[in-house]
Amino acid sequence: MEAIQFLVHTAFTLAIMLMLIRFWLQLVRADFYNPFSQFVVKATNPVVLPLRRVIPSIGKLDTATLLIAYLLATTKFIVLQLLFSVSLQIGPSFILGGLLLMKEILSLIFWILLIRAIMSWVSQGRNPMEQVFQQLTEPMLSPIRRILPPMGGLDLSVLIALVALKFIELLFAGWFRGL
Repeated sequence: MEAIQFLVHTAFTLAIMLMLIRFWLQLVRADFYNPFSQFVVKATNPVVLPLRRVIPSIGKLDTATLLIAYLLATTKFIVLQLLFSVSLQIGPSFILGGLLLMKEILSLIFWILLIRAIMSWVSQGRNPMEQVFQQLTEPMLSPIRRILPPMGGLDLSVLIALVALKFIELLFAGWFRGL
């Protein structure tokens, strides 16, 4: 049973992350001609484009993609309940889906920041993924860089952002643990 749970968890998490990356790419207006962006768009188009005809974007916010990510998070809880629980509780699944989406957003930001930091050590700036990750994270890191004084060539903005993300994640965990 653990193997099935692992597969369900992994499949839904990857699908949610893919939708969130598409949402984030559109939010920061990243280069959509980049190979990484093209992969994300082509992988999500079959699901997003039909829903986008019904649900329009609100400014920069691609509401159709965000709704799909939320529905995937909610469906994940429902499928896990169907597989491993005696009773099905739909109402709490919608609340837990929203909380899971928040957790996945923080997790995605963490991993993109971490991968960007590691790539900056080994890459020489020519990797297409590194360019997209820079476009995704620069809106978060540039305000930190404005506050931090230069540290002799070291960029500590990623470290500060990672610590802030962990703080926010622990803060949310503390708030929702009581529910």
